[in-house]
Amino acid sequence: MLHLAFAFAVITSYCTAAPTGLLDQGYQEMYNLQFAAAHRTFAQFERVRPQDPMGPVSDAAAHLFAEFDRLRILRSDFLSNDDAMFHGRRLRADPAIARRFDEDLQRSKELADGALARDPGDTAAMLATVFRVALRADYDALIARQYWKSLGEIKNAQREASALLKRDPSCYDADLAIGFENYLLSFKAAPVRWFLNLAGAETDREKGIAELRLVAEKGHYLKPYAKILLAIAAIRRGDKQEARMLLESLAREFPANDLFQTELKRLS
Repeated sequence: MLHLAFAFAVITSYCTAAPTGLLDQGYQEMYNLQFAAAHRTFAQFERVRPQDPMGPVSDAAAHLFAEFDRLRILRSDFLSNDDAMFHGRRLRADPAIARRFDEDLQRSKELADGALARDPGDTAAMLATVFRVALRADYDALIARQYWKSLGEIKNAQREASALLKRDPSCYDADLAIGFENYLLSFKAAPVRWFLNLAGAETDREKGIAELRLVAEKGHYLKPYAKILLAIAAIRRGDKQEARMLLESLAREFPANDLFQTELKRLS
């Protein structure tokens, strides 16, 4: 039973908040693959703070990670293999999940746009906007495989993230939007990277890794996600020591998530 005090927890700064409250509980459940519990927790957060765009966008994140888990997208045999990632089997998205994901994103957009119209410097609304655009880009790139559509969304997420970080450099979660662009797009073949660069995309793998390290070290809600991507990146380049260190840390923090134990066994 959730302690009553959690139900009324008010996070004054989403970028520097201590790990308490309903949002943190929901993300903890999400990374532990306890998706039904995460949805209940995020729904409770929305009841307590109905005008906060972080509620529905966090619920959207739980839908996305549930699809990632069902489709085995965050496994090393998918993300460490270019053919599997870009040209492999067609992924069958769950239409019901896709609909709820879209509804969450739309509701978050409406709330964030309204908050930013009242106060253009509302960092909670800015962070929710970064999350929303980045989640959309992740879905389109990794599930729908609509890469050109995703590219536009990634560039938009990067712009939103840069604006937020300029206003509040402590919003380290926003760095994931910048790092993910470089991380994902750098795996394309050299001629494709050249074309992407002409289109204004960043494809600097080392820069992407550096941004992911920053989120893994100082991020908040997306810190575990950054660690997962860093572990996969380490596996790709054959650095088993770093991959093992990251996976062991994740396994300790999220014991109900079998992904990390499975990947550790692969390394052995």
